[in-house]
Amino acid sequence: MQPDTQYAKSGDVHIAYQVFGEGPLNVVFAPPGFTNVEHWWDEPEVSRWLLRLANYARVVMFDKRGTGLSDRVADFPGLDQRMDDLRAVMDAAGMEQAALLGISEGGTMSGLFAATYPSRCRALVLCNAYPASTFVLSTPAQIFDYIEHGWGSGGSVARFAPSRMNDLAFKRWWGKNERVSNSPAGAAAFVRMNRLLDISDIVSTIRVPTLVIHRTGDRNVSVEGGRFLAAHIPGSRYLEFAGVDHLPFVGDNADDIADAIEEFLTGSRAPVSVDRLLATVLFTDIVGSTEKAAALGDHRWHDLLDTHHTAVRRTLSRFRGHEIKTTGDGVLATFDGPARGVRCACAIADELRPLGIEVRAGLHTGECEVIGDDIGGIAVHIGARVAALAGASEVLVSSTVKDLVAGSGLRFCDRGNHLLKGVPGDWRIFAVERSCAAPV
Repeated sequence: MQPDTQYAKSGDVHIAYQVFGEGPLNVVFAPPGFTNVEHWWDEPEVSRWLLRLANYARVVMFDKRGTGLSDRVADFPGLDQRMDDLRAVMDAAGMEQAALLGISEGGTMSGLFAATYPSRCRALVLCNAYPASTFVLSTPAQIFDYIEHGWGSGGSVARFAPSRMNDLAFKRWWGKNERVSNSPAGAAAFVRMNRLLDISDIVSTIRVPTLVIHRTGDRNVSVEGGRFLAAHIPGSRYLEFAGVDHLPFVGDNADDIADAIEEFLTGSRAPVSVDRLLATVLFTDIVGSTEKAAALGDHRWHDLLDTHHTAVRRTLSRFRGHEIKTTGDGVLATFDGPARGVRCACAIADELRPLGIEVRAGLHTGECEVIGDDIGGIAVHIGARVAALAGASEVLVSSTVKDLVAGSGLRFCDRGNHLLKGVPGDWRIFAVERSCAAPV
């Protein structure tokens, strides 16, 4: 019998999920792009693979927002919202900590979650995953042509499970999976958003025990995607298997892949160190503060700073930002999602302008060292340098932030390459178009 489907609330969106298995280990299965948690149990090979996980773990499986049995949404989500959904499912299932098993596109979100919330991630398994769409072998034109003319036929089995192309029952199941996971228009929107995602710059900040698995002849995602992840995630273990199938639960070595995952997850693991984590760093400061302080005098200047700090803290709370410290006439804060950080920076500028205060802001996402109540590391320096380039009421971001917020609705103007003092290399900087930054 398949498990019951339940719903977790993530903001205003209901996320469909199932919990199965009674093992001592918690595992969150982050599936590929198109799923329906109830339909997946109808294919024997898939259900057998899932039940293999249930032999040694308590497993959560869910449909991403906008897909399967989860709520449809007007705009497909960026990685911030996907991480919120994963966390909401973990909370609903009573999982404070779990191992993440990310397959294909589900690996992108799982990797970012592991870097951002290392204390909640016991281990990470990335199977036939990739950091950026450049590793996807089909061109956008080929994918969109199939969605427009073949969606629901199961024809994409040639990319996802080519060893089963002549299995008519499997092809029918896969065709129905397409239909019950999304409509053609929804699938196209999902693919357009996924083409923009890129976590290449942050995978080196993943510090949890990680296993990367990839099939060498994968017809959907190049094996170079798995090799990139393994090469850039510190201390990761990498396994390659022969085969052309993208779905790990089909193919001659599906059991070997399941064996490798079980061995990795059930072996003894070193405790996770949480002295380093991935965060989006925000710096703000008041433009022309020296001149304004001289004009106002000490008493009125300090009153203005108090008003500034109160407004900033109110806005940080609204966007789930964490104040690290004030920096005289500004603030250093962190966010667990880059899109929220960008919108918060814009909201701070809008909140302060009627008070006669113009601020500049800069953001970067990277690995931060936790030093008591403070943070340090190169990501902090980059955030400060980006902020220093901004003008009055301007919000600038690094290219890393821009890549991570794809699908969020935020828009940017290219400000070109810059040398950041004390930071190696050229850095591409972008300005936020303020008209699209309002939603929380």
